[in-house]
Amino acid sequence: MLRVLISDNFSAESLQILTNTETLTVDYRPGITPDELLDEITDVDALLVRGGTTITEQLLRAGAKLKIVARAGIGVENIDMIAANQCGIVVTNTPSGSTTTIAEHAISMMMSIARMIPQAHISVRDGQWNSTKFMGSELSGKTLGIIGGGKIGRRIIEYARGLHMLVNLYDPYLSEEIIKRLGASKVNLDTLLHSADFISLHVPLNNETEELLNAETFTKLKPGCRLINCALGGLVNETDMINALRDGTLAGAALDTFTTEPPHPSNPLLTMDNVICTPHIRAATVDAQENVTVQAAHQVVDFLTTGIVRNALNVPSVNADLLDSLRPYLELGEKIGSFLAQQLDNKPFDDIAIEYSGELTRHSTEPITLAILKGLLTPIIGPRVNYVNAPHIVLERGINVSEIRRNVAEGFSNMIELVVSGKQGQRSVRGAMFNNRECRIVGVDGYSVEAIPSGTILVVKNHDRPGVIALLGTLMAESDINVAMMNLSRGKINGTAMSLLTVDHRIPNETMEQLRQNDNILSAVQVAAVQVEFS
Repeated sequence: MLRVLISDNFSAESLQILTNTETLTVDYRPGITPDELLDEITDVDALLVRGGTTITEQLLRAGAKLKIVARAGIGVENIDMIAANQCGIVVTNTPSGSTTTIAEHAISMMMSIARMIPQAHISVRDGQWNSTKFMGSELSGKTLGIIGGGKIGRRIIEYARGLHMLVNLYDPYLSEEIIKRLGASKVNLDTLLHSADFISLHVPLNNETEELLNAETFTKLKPGCRLINCALGGLVNETDMINALRDGTLAGAALDTFTTEPPHPSNPLLTMDNVICTPHIRAATVDAQENVTVQAAHQVVDFLTTGIVRNALNVPSVNADLLDSLRPYLELGEKIGSFLAQQLDNKPFDDIAIEYSGELTRHSTEPITLAILKGLLTPIIGPRVNYVNAPHIVLERGINVSEIRRNVAEGFSNMIELVVSGKQGQRSVRGAMFNNRECRIVGVDGYSVEAIPSGTILVVKNHDRPGVIALLGTLMAESDINVAMMNLSRGKINGTAMSLLTVDHRIPNETMEQLRQNDNILSAVQVAAVQVEFS
C-alpha cells in the first residue's frame, strides 16, 4: 500500500477520489504542525497541500519514499522547488481551477471602486445616510486597460465586453490579430495609460514587469483613472501609488495584493478613502477550492497508479520510465532555450524552429520541446513559466512552433538546434550532449563555438580586427573578473567574429557599457546559465 498524506483542508469529493483507490492509504491531517509533518514524512509516498503548508528542503530530504507533492492551487511559493528538483520529487499544481474566480474578483473590485460600495457600506453601518457623498462612475462606455493577456486577462476581456466597456490590451508578446479576435485593441503601454478609465493588472512579476507602474507612468494616466491589482504587489511601486492617490493623479485603487503581505498596519493604503483592499482572496471561492483539490487528487492517483505525470512544474508530463531516459536532453533543451532568450533583448518573435538530429530522435522529442519552450520563455515572462503552461503561452501569443528530426547529427552523436525568428531577424543556438551527461553549446548564430552552459557567459559579436581580444582581456582585468574559458570563431577573414567567455562573476554594468561603446563591438550580452537539476 502507498501512503498519501494531506496536510491542509481538502474537499469531501477530493478525499473520496483518494480513498476509493484501493492501493492507497489516506491520512487526512489538516493543521498538522511542521514538527509532526517532519516526523511523518519519512513514510509518505505522496503529499497533498495547499498554501498553508511550507515545504522546506529539510522536509523534502526527510521524505525517503516521497515521490510527488501536489499543490491544490496555482502558486508554489510555499514549496522549495530547487530542493524538489535535487531530490527528484515531482511537484504538480492545478493551473486551471481558479481562472474564473480570479477574473470575477477583479471585476468585482472594479465595480466596488467605481461605485465606492465598501465605503458606502461602512457609512451606513456607522449610522450615516449620505448618498451624495458616494458619487460613482458607470462602467458602460468606459475604457478598461488590461495589462497582460493570459488566461485571466482574456476572461476579463469577456466580462468587460459584456458590461459594454471598450478594452485596450497591452501585451507585447501577443499579435494584433489574436488580440482583435479576443475583442480588444492592441496598444502600447503609453496609449493604455493615456486612454484607460480603469486599469487591471494580470502579468507575472519579473525583471520586465517589476514596478511597471511607478511615478513616471502615473504621470501619463488619464484623469479619473482607477487601478485594480489582483495579481502581484511588486508590479506597482507602492510609495509612488500612494503619492498619486493623494494628489489625485490616480482617482482610486482596488487592491487584493501588496508588496509585503500582510501589509504593515501603518501602511497609508489601509486608511485612504479612495482605496479598497481585500486580503489576497482572489481565488477564495467554494467553487475554486473544490476544483483545485479535486484536480490535485486526480493527479496523485494517476501518478501513483499508472506513472503518468500531469501538470508537473519541474518535469514534463510523461510516463515516469520515459522521463528517466530523457533527463539529460531535458537539461540541454532548457539550457539552450534560456541561453538564446537572454540575447533577444525582450524583442518579440513569431516562429520557433527546433531541429533534432542523431541518437536522441529514437525517443519522443515532445518532452524536450517542452523543456526548450520553458527555458526560452522564462527569462522573458518570469519564473511562473513551467512545463505545464509553456506550450499554452506560446499558443496564446500566436507563435508558430515547428520540429524537424534527422537521423544523423553532423560531427556529433546528437544535437539540438533552436532558431527563433521575428521582425528583429533570426537568432539561433546549437547544443549537444557529450558522453550523455555534459551539456555543451556548440554553435551560436551560425558561428561554431563551444561553451559549457554554466555560470555567466559573455557573448560578444565583433568586427574581425586586431585588438578585440586584448580589449576583452583588459576590461575583464580592470573589473577583477577572471575568465575561466574563452572560445572564438569567425565567419571569414576581415568579416565578423564571435567570442564566448565563461567568467567567474557577473560583469558590472559599467564594464558592459564600456565594451559596447567600442567601435569594433557589434553586440555584447552576458548570459546567466539556468540551473537545471534532475536526480
